[in-house]
Amino acid sequence: MFDTLKTALATSLLALTAGTATADVTVEFWHSFSGDSGAVLDEIVADFEAANPGIEIDAQHIGNYNDIVTKLQAAIPARRAPDAVIMEVTRYGLFADRGVLTDLTGYLDADPLKDDLFDFAREVGVYEGKNFIVPFNSSTPVLYVNTALFAEAGMEEIPPLTDFDEILTAAQTVQAELGGEGIFGMAAPGQFARWGLIMANDSDLIDSVSGEILIDAPNTIEAYEWMASLVHEHKVASVDGVSKENNGRDAFLAGKAAMMMNSTGNYRRSKDALGDDLLVLPMPCNKTCAAPIGGAGIGILSTSDDAVKDAAYQFISFAAGAESNAKWFAGTGYMPINRNTAEQPLAAKALEGEPGITVAIEQLDVARGRPRPPVVTWMRASEYDVWQAISLGQRGAEEALTDFATRTRNEAARTN
Repeated sequence: MFDTLKTALATSLLALTAGTATADVTVEFWHSFSGDSGAVLDEIVADFEAANPGIEIDAQHIGNYNDIVTKLQAAIPARRAPDAVIMEVTRYGLFADRGVLTDLTGYLDADPLKDDLFDFAREVGVYEGKNFIVPFNSSTPVLYVNTALFAEAGMEEIPPLTDFDEILTAAQTVQAELGGEGIFGMAAPGQFARWGLIMANDSDLIDSVSGEILIDAPNTIEAYEWMASLVHEHKVASVDGVSKENNGRDAFLAGKAAMMMNSTGNYRRSKDALGDDLLVLPMPCNKTCAAPIGGAGIGILSTSDDAVKDAAYQFISFAAGAESNAKWFAGTGYMPINRNTAEQPLAAKALEGEPGITVAIEQLDVARGRPRPPVVTWMRASEYDVWQAISLGQRGAEEALTDFATRTRNEAARTN
């Protein structure tokens, strides 16, 4: 009788333990990746789920970084927020500041991953001394060149493209020779590239250390004047890329623009589109050599249950691990964030004969993080209209940026 009772109790305990171990936990994860990048992310999710059968990652493509911010702001009061979310490296401070994101410092401090991350990758997730995101995709802008179009325009040898004047001269040469065929000298720079060109002109939008607003600084104004001149004065960049930035990228991929300044995250699709005609160069060093670090990391919402938070962090750590990061790096062109990534066979193979990737990695020596206080989210959303007005010749750069700087300072004071 006792033995039977003991056996039954043991069986019940075993069943309870097994049930706990295999209990399903679903992590709703919002992200911004589609196309080739989305396919690679799906592979990483599948790998994680195979290694962790008790956890399901409900990965949902929400849109671009701007879309995620907008939809997250709407979802929080409606109590429809996800459990984990991709957050661009300058915009998560808004949510960290308001207690929306979980402080991941304890998770990361206990995780061997912490020592495997490059310093730049580790730094981008820190706001007010605490970790709120763990990096997933990191990038810098680079200069992409279609060498076939340069050759058609009479430039068999690629001229120096190291400062603003040299880039403009090359764009004008292409425009003069091929403009009649609907080909532009270059694509209008998107916001990430604009930030890089401002840095290359020895300025910034907001100082990443002091938080000083530099939108109306002389070198910032000068950089905007040059960028805008590509569109409305010299007409070497199409206005289509001003109103919708992806139009410029798509024109380059289609062989309709000879140059593009864009994220390293566009390397793989550019290589697929242009093949051996693609040349990747560092961003210009106009007054100094500098480049912004872009990309995003994954944060966990503070409203999620503890068990879901634990499961979400398991996925975050897995995604930033060397094997996953190698798959991501090889498949997308985003930069390695893990010191051990290059040792992975997939990453080593990707680096063979790929000087474009090497250029991007070497540029990390002059890359630096950008500010992430709450006002940055407002500033970045508002900058598009300011840029459009300047680039279309509707307002002068000095007037528009002086006004924009004042509004940004007022917004910073209000949010603080």
